[in-house]
Amino acid sequence: MPVRHLAAGALALLGALHAAPSRAADLVPVKIGVMNDRSGVYFDSTGEGSAVAARMAVEDFQPEAHGLKVEVIAADHQNKPDVGASIARQWYDRDGVDAIFDVPTSSVALAIAQITKEKNKAFVNSGGGTADLTGPACTPNTVHWTYDTAALANGTGKALLKRGGKSWYFITADYAFGLALERDTKAVVEKNGGKVVGGVRTPFPNPDFSSFLLQAQASGAQVIGLADAGLDAANAIKQAHEFGIRQGGQQLAALLIAITDVHSLGLDVAQGLQFTASFYWDLNEATRAFAARFETKMPGKKPTSYQAGVYASTLHYLKAVEALHSAKDGAAVVAKMKEIPTDDPLFGKGTIRPDGRKIHPMYLFEAKAPSESKGEWDLYKVLETIPADQAFRPMSEGGCPMIAK
Repeated sequence: MPVRHLAAGALALLGALHAAPSRAADLVPVKIGVMNDRSGVYFDSTGEGSAVAARMAVEDFQPEAHGLKVEVIAADHQNKPDVGASIARQWYDRDGVDAIFDVPTSSVALAIAQITKEKNKAFVNSGGGTADLTGPACTPNTVHWTYDTAALANGTGKALLKRGGKSWYFITADYAFGLALERDTKAVVEKNGGKVVGGVRTPFPNPDFSSFLLQAQASGAQVIGLADAGLDAANAIKQAHEFGIRQGGQQLAALLIAITDVHSLGLDVAQGLQFTASFYWDLNEATRAFAARFETKMPGKKPTSYQAGVYASTLHYLKAVEALHSAKDGAAVVAKMKEIPTDDPLFGKGTIRPDGRKIHPMYLFEAKAPSESKGEWDLYKVLETIPADQAFRPMSEGGCPMIAK
């Protein structure tokens, strides 16, 4: 081979070796922190499964093909606002995290929202429930994706009122989420002709609901509203079954319950419970395909609505970062998330309102009877689809200070 050809080949190889690191250096770095409960009452419904969902979204987005280099880390906030706040500050100040996802436990979520605004990062909530995140506590840096207490109240509250449940007694977890859920459900009950005859506040978390359930039973209320979630809700439902409360004619309103909780209870106990959620693994072909992939990474588990929300919201966040070619200005990324219509395989097409509320349909589900179930995770049947424009509180009623009156 002529010398000139060898020289040309060497130069081409040298150029290629220099080009590869240069292209890698051009990738926009993005660091996502998934913060949730990895050891307490929500560990099964959020926990590692939410981090897995975020990584699945990154994998599906193919970040390097879109000019991004994405890293996902995770931490346990232990359901404590001070712990969550400390992690958030460390992530933002020292570890280079650009956005925090998930964050069940509303008191922690409210703290993270304010720190995120202060640091001008992005907060995309899936696991926390309080509708205050798009109400009085809204910020230009927060998106509330999966559900909220107003949507749960609209779905389950109205459904039980239609079935004749006019008088209500609340058993409420004494922290931000429980109080917001009771408040929003009470408003729906009273607006639709029902009345609240009493209630009791419970510690959070709480393994024993015996005395609270006996008070609710003695109240004679037609509906006992459980304004709690996770293992607390599961414990309350199980103990109510042991006391024969539903068999005695009172209805239980499971105002927030995850598929992992229903699975843990078993259909002998859970059958007939009605509840509202935004996702179920067996809704359609796309949700079933996602669930099958999820289960290869979380053996023996199906995804909860919170974990599905982390997947879908991570995809949309990355689209916004790609459009801006930067993750550094959190408010700008959130503004772009609101500008771009949402579209993913789990929630379909939707929008994000100016107050940060993600809009999509919600579903009223009922836990199947054991005889209706065809498999271990065949647990729900759809009673009603609540259209997107009816599922959530109107923006004009939320009290978000960013929204002009």
